[in-house]
Amino acid sequence: MSNAPKKKRTVLLGVGLDSDGHKRLTTGPNFALVGGTEETHEQMTEKAVKINEKLKARGKQLENVSHEEFDEIAQEVGLKKAKPRQ
Repeated sequence: MSNAPKKKRTVLLGVGLDSDGHKRLTTGPNFALVGGTEETHEQMTEKAVKINEKLKARGKQLENVSHEEFDEIAQEVGLKKAKPRQ
């Protein structure tokens, strides 16, 4: 067995919970999007692409940004943080 450290891989996972009967799957260099209606899946894809563009503009990779910086980027592309249920 090798003792070499495992390479860290970070991906965005988008899950569309609405459905119109079609199965949708879109993958990119650091994201996987599944499910959703055509509209929902298109919105998820747009957000994932925009996040990647913002990362590239900052000269960063997804696995190298802090949670705070990711939250900032997510807000910039129109994503909102879910509030925990009480």
